[in-house]
Amino acid sequence: MDYSQFLMMKEELSLIAVILILFVADLFMSPDAHKRDGKPVLNTMLPVALLVIHTVITAIPGPVAEAFGGMYLNTPAQHIVKSVLSIGTIIVFLMAHEWMRREDALVKQGEFYFLTLSTLLGMYFMISAGHFLMFFIGLEMASVPMAALVAFDKYRHHSAEAGAKYILTALFSSGLLLFGLSMIYGTTGTLYFSDLPARMDGSALQVMAFVFFFAGMGFKISLVPFHLWTADVYEGAPSTVTAYLSVVSKGSAAFVLMVVLFKVFAPMVDAWQTVLYWVIIASITLANLFALRQQNLKRLMAFSSISQAGYIMLGVIAGTPQGMTSLIYYVLIYLFANLGAFTVINIVALRTHKVTLDEYNGLYSTNPRLAFLMTLALFSLAGIPPFAGFFSKFFIFAAAFQSGFHLLVFIALVNTVLSLYYYLRVVKAMYINKSDEPIAAFRSDNYTRASLAICTLGIVVLSIASVVYQSIDKFSFGL
Repeated sequence: MDYSQFLMMKEELSLIAVILILFVADLFMSPDAHKRDGKPVLNTMLPVALLVIHTVITAIPGPVAEAFGGMYLNTPAQHIVKSVLSIGTIIVFLMAHEWMRREDALVKQGEFYFLTLSTLLGMYFMISAGHFLMFFIGLEMASVPMAALVAFDKYRHHSAEAGAKYILTALFSSGLLLFGLSMIYGTTGTLYFSDLPARMDGSALQVMAFVFFFAGMGFKISLVPFHLWTADVYEGAPSTVTAYLSVVSKGSAAFVLMVVLFKVFAPMVDAWQTVLYWVIIASITLANLFALRQQNLKRLMAFSSISQAGYIMLGVIAGTPQGMTSLIYYVLIYLFANLGAFTVINIVALRTHKVTLDEYNGLYSTNPRLAFLMTLALFSLAGIPPFAGFFSKFFIFAAAFQSGFHLLVFIALVNTVLSLYYYLRVVKAMYINKSDEPIAAFRSDNYTRASLAICTLGIVVLSIASVVYQSIDKFSFGL
């Protein structure tokens, strides 16, 4: 065996090194932030610093290459996506500091970092897969630790319930997906992405294979009608885990779905575009309608994420390099906007235990900076100019429009106007609605401020720095 092939996996090797360093460090540090037992406590700065170094290594472009007989692929587009996911994980770690150090914390801090980085490693393998077995191994490496993260507050009823719902849904969706893969292998005799298009003839069994595969991925991305677990899991999981699940997990699954549809199911493009057409309409419309009725902010953001998943799929249905560029750009901006909103929700919930819309009444009068940053994030999610979210929607709409999906883009535009209502409900509560007992003024910790600063910087800078989109577009050929 040629062990030099492992050197092509510098992102995965770097992440494994980070996990091992944190594991060894955690062995010699106190697991409890409030009972030191004479030992130092694992500080958030260590995993953040290591992950920053890892992200820099990941961002350095490498040559287009393959390893292990084509099971592992290395392209510029995959480098970009992995870097985006790493940035999102850094922000989540900064968000988690206050939550991990709270007085009633009943879990070990190190375990959170190991589980989170383990899911990220699985996403890396899934993104670089050139073979369905490698893809499935990565998918399960990401899904199983994620279930543990959802149930991380194991002594809290809602977190345990959310974990049970997530793992059962994940198992069912993985079973559907694996059944589809067995049909693909049965009709083609191979699972290599590069070999499959020549053997795809659109037979009934292959159409069923696509349906099962798409259903399994639909659960991972929270597309309608595979979305029913989303609101309950998002509400029950810790806010930091919800943020990670809504952005990092969704972004990786969307990119992989695009790669598989482009590479494997290219001969069946008419079939999968028709399915995706109606799924996008259902996801955007139904999610927005359900979001209008929500009072709990985490459930509101859950339905918002379902709607955003529908918008992301516009880049997939376009079926062009511009669609791929728009998808990656959309995920990048969505990452900053959504994590910014969740950072505010997280710190308010930790300090005041308030998560409903009515409880945010008058937030601006007591915490004007948090209200302002929350507004920036929501305006970007809504696609209001001149914020970055407007440009991400513009580019992804343009990609779908140029591919001939004019009516679909019009429906998406109408739904964008509809989404303004529930985003502006939050802004109205913070700035206009009066409250006799508004959320008391408090000072955020430095890690939360850093998280908010990064998200705000991303929303503002990406709205004026066209070089980011151009840089992604330059590598769109690398799919």
